[in-house]
Amino acid sequence: MSTDDGRPTVDADLRDIADSVASEARGFLTTVTEVAAGSAPEASLPLLLLALSDLLAAGARLGATTDVVPPSRFEPDVGPDADLEPLRVNLSNLFDGIDEYVEVVDPLLGPEVEESTISGDLVAIVGALSQGLAHHDRGHVLEALWWWQFSYLSDWGERAASTLRAIQTILAHVRLDVEDDVAAEAEYDALQP
Repeated sequence: MSTDDGRPTVDADLRDIADSVASEARGFLTTVTEVAAGSAPEASLPLLLLALSDLLAAGARLGATTDVVPPSRFEPDVGPDADLEPLRVNLSNLFDGIDEYVEVVDPLLGPEVEESTISGDLVAIVGALSQGLAHHDRGHVLEALWWWQFSYLSDWGERAASTLRAIQTILAHVRLDVEDDVAAEAEYDALQP
């Protein structure tokens, strides 16, 4: 069954999932763009922590959904890819000195590790989400869902999880790595009425 313009009709549940993922994707893109612009440097880590967590929840819904298969074997052209290099450069500058981290390649296959960057991973996630949004915005709901689901399982889900862990670790170091005398003084001050 298809609509008047030839696109296949979409089950209401799948449309709800697509609209939900589109909303999360837009929120993630906005957060990453604002963080990269340096609009609130002191809030960058908490904002990214929240944005990645929310995005991973949407991704989990994609992963739990039965495989989405669009009616056509060919992905409709949605135009040229956005130039994400300026975003990557801004994020790299923001995370200068803490951008690189190590992750396990595949925890089921062994302990092999590889280096990655927070800036590179965030930009890869933005690229994958943007591709799905381009389909969604053109009314190609099944193609958007297929793309988001495929890219979540094959790439951005893992990148988001690894980046979340790296950012959480940085945040933990920032907040917990204090000199003993500073910690003792703060504890003393907190206990005084």
